[in-house]
Amino acid sequence: MSDSVLLSIDSHGVATLTLNREEKHNAFDDAIIAELTAKLKQVEADPVVRVVVLAAVGKTFSAGGDLGWMRSMAQYSEKQNLDDALKLAELMDVLYSLSKPTIARVNGPAYGGGVGLVACCDIAIATPSAKFALTEVRLGLVPAVISPYVIAAIGAHQARRYFLTAEPIEAQAAYHMGLVHEVVTPDILDETIGILVTALLKAGPKALMAAKRLIAEQSGHDPHAVKKRTAELIAKLRVSPEGQEGLTAFLEKRPPSWSR
Repeated sequence: MSDSVLLSIDSHGVATLTLNREEKHNAFDDAIIAELTAKLKQVEADPVVRVVVLAAVGKTFSAGGDLGWMRSMAQYSEKQNLDDALKLAELMDVLYSLSKPTIARVNGPAYGGGVGLVACCDIAIATPSAKFALTEVRLGLVPAVISPYVIAAIGAHQARRYFLTAEPIEAQAAYHMGLVHEVVTPDILDETIGILVTALLKAGPKALMAAKRLIAEQSGHDPHAVKKRTAELIAKLRVSPEGQEGLTAFLEKRPPSWSR
């Protein structure tokens, strides 16, 4: 394992997972996806851990897909793209399904898969500098594997706008549509999270697990049912002529052929 995802556990059983690729704006690649998935499984299995905080270094929470990773994906076969997409789908599923309460500490912008991480957490606290964007359609793609979680957070009607227009979503707008629970100034971000952690530590651990299961059951939200289908969709789009043109244009820093 590298040090691209840091894990610390304090004396109260609060685990902090920190995305640690400041020079890459905490963007994903296959190694980061594997490392974050493994460390989430580690804290899930650790009886000492009561609460999990997902954080990031630097000024960006996560820029989504790493440029080098996206370049390699453009050359993958559909089968390779499917295998790759399923790993990202597993990461989102593991985070969403964690039996312990999770808090996203959104210190700055989140794009693409970064929005998925925020939506998968039980609680999300953001600063005013946090902006969100689902820009996949501009590459001839869709936010496939993160879609169940993002739609569960913001609703289908909001998704119709932001999945299709790829507009940036300011922090206050994200609050009003339900993607984040609070927007606070940077000087009280950690204090706010500390208050939430304290509240969670006062609850019975098994009751918290049961509450999370209850919410999932009552909301009818079953990402397991669509995980493979969404991965297949993005794999097909990545190797399609439009997806290839979109990724190539992005990497060449030019407008795609359909842009007007």
